[in-house]
Amino acid sequence: MKILFAASECAPFFKTGGLGDVVGALPKELAKKGQDVQVVLPLFSGMKKEFRDQLEFKFYDFVNIGWRRQFIGVNTLVKDGVKYIFLENEQYFGRPELYGYLDDGERWAWFQLAVCQLLERFDWIPDILHVNDFHTAMIPFLLKEKYRWINAYHKIHTVLTIHNIEFQGAMDPNVLSDLFGMGMERFYDGTVEQNGALNFLKAGILYADRVTTVSPSYAKEIQTPEFGNGLDPILRFVSGKLSGILNGIDYDIYNPETDKYLIDHFSVKNMSGKQRAKAHLQQRMGLPVDAGVPLIGMVSRLTSQKGFDLMLSQMDRCMLGEAQFVLIGTGYASIENGFRYFAEKYPDKFACNIAFDLQLAQEIYAGSDYFLMPSAFEPCGLSQMIAMRYGTLPIVHEIGGLKDTVIPYNPISKEGTGFGFVDFNGDVLYNALKRAVKLYWDQPKTIDKLRQNAMSQDFSWTSKANSYLELYQKI
Repeated sequence: MKILFAASECAPFFKTGGLGDVVGALPKELAKKGQDVQVVLPLFSGMKKEFRDQLEFKFYDFVNIGWRRQFIGVNTLVKDGVKYIFLENEQYFGRPELYGYLDDGERWAWFQLAVCQLLERFDWIPDILHVNDFHTAMIPFLLKEKYRWINAYHKIHTVLTIHNIEFQGAMDPNVLSDLFGMGMERFYDGTVEQNGALNFLKAGILYADRVTTVSPSYAKEIQTPEFGNGLDPILRFVSGKLSGILNGIDYDIYNPETDKYLIDHFSVKNMSGKQRAKAHLQQRMGLPVDAGVPLIGMVSRLTSQKGFDLMLSQMDRCMLGEAQFVLIGTGYASIENGFRYFAEKYPDKFACNIAFDLQLAQEIYAGSDYFLMPSAFEPCGLSQMIAMRYGTLPIVHEIGGLKDTVIPYNPISKEGTGFGFVDFNGDVLYNALKRAVKLYWDQPKTIDKLRQNAMSQDFSWTSKANSYLELYQKI
């Protein structure tokens, strides 16, 4: 089967979050299973030199963005059995950040039109074209409306994956004519209109042959007003083609036995290295080195969606208990400053690094006893799976993918892989932390068992890729 992924980011070339991880791991796993897989991406100027040096320039072309005639350079690279196609335009993607520019509508219109236009020139028409989030969600619409006259495209089946419905690509209605060079009929009849704007994601939801999201629970949640961000009526309308497939993590990267960022390694059969990792983390973060004190780690964007304003409301209470906390991340200035304040106020209990440091993040996954994810909503989440891979027990708000991946501790059966709380409020969060800390002190053998359970879970992409293959075959 020929499968083409179109996305805005992809690890290890460039990524800002879970989307980049998924597009980096899923195609590679499908290729291992014998599929013919390609990935098309923008060529951002921030690509590392080691990858840029491997690029092979193929040809150039031009695409019409309304009245503009814009250059496309086509570069390829083969890695892990996957062919990556990078579309080059210095004007749009020769910038320090991936997102957040005033002309983002034009940038992603160019990219989507370029993908559609170049499919014929690739001499490789896919059976499945898998698009991701709003940046590429217009492609199914374009194939069926703007490019329907191309016979070779008629057999292409499309899948849209929604990684986070909060970001929808709401644009000025004139983008449809001014950038995509199309009539306004589908806007005026309401097909691609949402709250007076052209909505890229809505177009993809209606025109894709199948719509997936990144966990079964999130697929249900986004069909409700609470989590649908205004698109819940549309998702209920197309519920017959909507499904949730849980994300996985790359076991080649996240492996406590081989992780290059760790000073010591360990496994589910020999956990001694984890205690040394904990001591190293405490020392690095300036906390008292004490194996007997439970250490709670956090690695995240510091935003309200991730629940860290809620965590800030409980910090004074948490600092009264017998536990240490470490955090790394960046985000809202108010949340960053809040954590800096508590780090100064309680230097023996809490340490934070308001930065992005990949090595420190891995050390927190490996060296912590617990991993806190108090997200207000979480489409899937990867951090809780990474933490369990390293024998670190998640404490999570039971929502979205967190609900689907973490088995809350059952005090009767003594089973579970972490701890959960249902109601999103400060008292409930604090009580969940309190229960986890108490269990650490009172029942160390139970903690050891929970760690074994967590590390034995299968969050690899192997089984997840099979679910996607089944979906493709059904289409």
